[in-house]
Amino acid sequence: MNVQDLLEVPELAGISIVAGKSGQNHEIRTVNMMDAPDIVHYLKPNVMLITTAYHFKDDPKKLAELIQAMSDKGCAALGIKTKRFLGKIPDTVLELAERLSFPVIELPLSLTLGEVVDLTLRAIVDKHARELTMALEAYKRFADVAMRGDGIRPILHELSKMIHCPCECLDQHFDVVARCPGAGAAFASLEASLPGHFPAKSPAFSLTFSVIRDQKTYTLFPIHIKEKKTGFLAITGELDQADHLRALLIEQAVNVISFALMKEQAVKQHARSIRNDFFLHFLEGAFSSQAEMINRAAEFALRNDQAYVCVAGKIDGGLLDGQDEIYEFIEDDVAHSPGDAHFFTKGELCILLYEVQTYDSSWIEAQLHKIQEKVQAYFGRTMSFGISNLSHSFLEVRSAYKEAIDALKSGELSRKSAYIQTYLTKDIVSLLRLIPREDLENFYRHAFKGFRRIKKEERESLLQTLSVFLETNCQISETSKRLYVHRNTVVYRIEKCRELLGKNLKDPDTNLQLRLALRIHNLLEPIGS
Repeated sequence: MNVQDLLEVPELAGISIVAGKSGQNHEIRTVNMMDAPDIVHYLKPNVMLITTAYHFKDDPKKLAELIQAMSDKGCAALGIKTKRFLGKIPDTVLELAERLSFPVIELPLSLTLGEVVDLTLRAIVDKHARELTMALEAYKRFADVAMRGDGIRPILHELSKMIHCPCECLDQHFDVVARCPGAGAAFASLEASLPGHFPAKSPAFSLTFSVIRDQKTYTLFPIHIKEKKTGFLAITGELDQADHLRALLIEQAVNVISFALMKEQAVKQHARSIRNDFFLHFLEGAFSSQAEMINRAAEFALRNDQAYVCVAGKIDGGLLDGQDEIYEFIEDDVAHSPGDAHFFTKGELCILLYEVQTYDSSWIEAQLHKIQEKVQAYFGRTMSFGISNLSHSFLEVRSAYKEAIDALKSGELSRKSAYIQTYLTKDIVSLLRLIPREDLENFYRHAFKGFRRIKKEERESLLQTLSVFLETNCQISETSKRLYVHRNTVVYRIEKCRELLGKNLKDPDTNLQLRLALRIHNLLEPIGS
């Protein structure tokens, strides 16, 4: 309850504010009577003090000191029964109260101090009770909407009508989940500013800030969805700390929205699991017939008469704790991006199936570049992608998946990061796949037979260096740069390879043989297998 509310209590008729009217919005949380001159040492913020001013009747200067001290402590107001001992409040005291915007209230003789305390406390309790009742009713209304399964938008609409301002719900990446009707213009500057200028760590409490471009003020309230995942309820303007009813209404809305979002997340996670299981079985050829595959694919909006391009993506540096969060983010981003794409995960990989009419690698690369930029901005991680050639039906996607994996592995062998590698060696790999696995293994062992004399750790290091060296057309400096090692280290390793192989690495036939052997190695041990 604030000072203005106190003046409107019927039982307190006769009280009036004589100075500091601009402070009528001061919140009164409790009331106290002055029974000693040193009372100021025991006062707390938002308390209203009432007194007969007996201790100040002969020293008005001390009354001014009391008002100054109460203002400094954040007290709500001072009520004086002036007609009892003081007679009249000195003008200097009134001027000070006006300057400090500190309300000074004159109490009538007809009410005792005890009655004023009792009536004020009763008014405070009654107001809180009304607010709690309204908040409970609001919670029931919000919960009814959530239980009907109508989504978050109707909840925001109800809240907007209650607090008389637009509101919207944002996910943890500040993308709009839902907003009340007609709120788009109200949040235009907010959406243009987030998340680039927002703290990377989500705030644990409400946060109020202004956007420089148009000086609009917004307040964000965190919505806890699950561990390490938080959304936000955004409203226009600043929440007045003394407006408890508005705060309670927002709190109830946040609670219900949190429940609704957790429910949506659970449903989405279940659907994602079913979709991934289907795709994994499809890649493994676990279905009994093509007809069964086509029918099951149709359940996930995957038409067999549709052309697709398969993209395999991987977080650079391997698995990490936040992989699921990153892949969920990509899935949501793809769902709101141009073009029709289907998202799957398989171990440390994410797989994108783009529906296309004609193969346009530049458009797909542009979409993947945007994903890379957002993942870098939000998570501080880089990602790499491999792109397949066009598959003319869903049944051909299995081959397209292998092409995407080969492209991804090709970039990885070159020690690149944040790369997008298009599958360009379809003819070579297709030919290699026609050769029996045993023959491929024999070719690989023959090509690198000299490497069998050294330990596994050294062998892997030398093979990696040799692979990058050949991919960079035998450039020592570029190999050193990609491997993040000193130039002399590269020179030493390449000399060691020449010694073990007994061949000139720059010889065209030798170069081709080694590149084919490394390609066979990738084919025998693909990513994600």
